[in-house]
Amino acid sequence: MLAYACLRTICGSIMNRVDVYKGWCKKCGICIAFCPRKVLSAGEDGFPVATDIEACTGCRWCELRCPDFAIVVTPDEHAEDTND
Repeated sequence: MLAYACLRTICGSIMNRVDVYKGWCKKCGICIAFCPRKVLSAGEDGFPVATDIEACTGCRWCELRCPDFAIVVTPDEHAEDTND
């Protein structure tokens, strides 16, 4: 089983989930560089971390530019909607 980090963000009423599969990630920083909202940054271990998850719009640039398919952005239907 691969290790991964799961991060959630609220963008309006849309919940997004960003999964970083550490077993696939080579810490290249492409996802960090392409994030238009500067949501991602390198953590202490060099893996991408969402440091400003509230700014995430779910554009999937990080996912689309990752050469190793190590990051996935999906709507999270199971998350609680806190905007009620």
